[in-house]
Amino acid sequence: MSTQISQNLEAASSQGIKSRRTTAAVVGILFIVQMLTAMVGTSLTQTFVDGDSTATPTAGVLFMLSAGLAVVGIGLLMYPILREVDPGLALWYPVLRTVEFAVSAACGLYLLTHLHVVPNHLLWVYVPTGFGGIVLTYLLLVSGLVPRPIAILGLVGYGVLTLGVPLDLLGILDMSAGPGQLLLAPGGLFELFILPIWLITRGFRPVGNTCR
Repeated sequence: MSTQISQNLEAASSQGIKSRRTTAAVVGILFIVQMLTAMVGTSLTQTFVDGDSTATPTAGVLFMLSAGLAVVGIGLLMYPILREVDPGLALWYPVLRTVEFAVSAACGLYLLTHLHVVPNHLLWVYVPTGFGGIVLTYLLLVSGLVPRPIAILGLVGYGVLTLGVPLDLLGILDMSAGPGQLLLAPGGLFELFILPIWLITRGFRPVGNTCR
């Protein structure tokens, strides 16, 4: 009987590890998808705004909505993982990612109906992106789910992104051009390359792993 129980526990443990590994890979892929579709959507939208007579806003909005759905998927998939670290704080991650999608969708609908963009529309999207990212990377940092340097890069990236929003609104810098774009670099590196590559190739480490 004890042998059978031990075998069942080992099987359950193995299944749990495989499930977490699959979740990590899917989240990594979704991070890449959301970044690429957002970049394409932003480019297409900007082409329309710049007055290209052959451009329509529909394609850009569809790409942005695709990015938003990927964002929601990331939030929902990460919640059970982050809940192991801090259930209360973890809940904010899918909530903020859903808010991010809602803001992006509202801006897209406005563009389609009025044929011009909401003023500072990207900045309003950056607000839930930044705060949600801070929640994610803080929990990654304290839990050891990913190596500390990766979590720190993300925390810095989302931190400067969040700080850049009021600076842009006050006219101190422009996050869409010139030196202001540098504020997007750490977060972009984190979301498009560093974190996805780690999750796809290595997966999550056990909670409480503080090794580098």
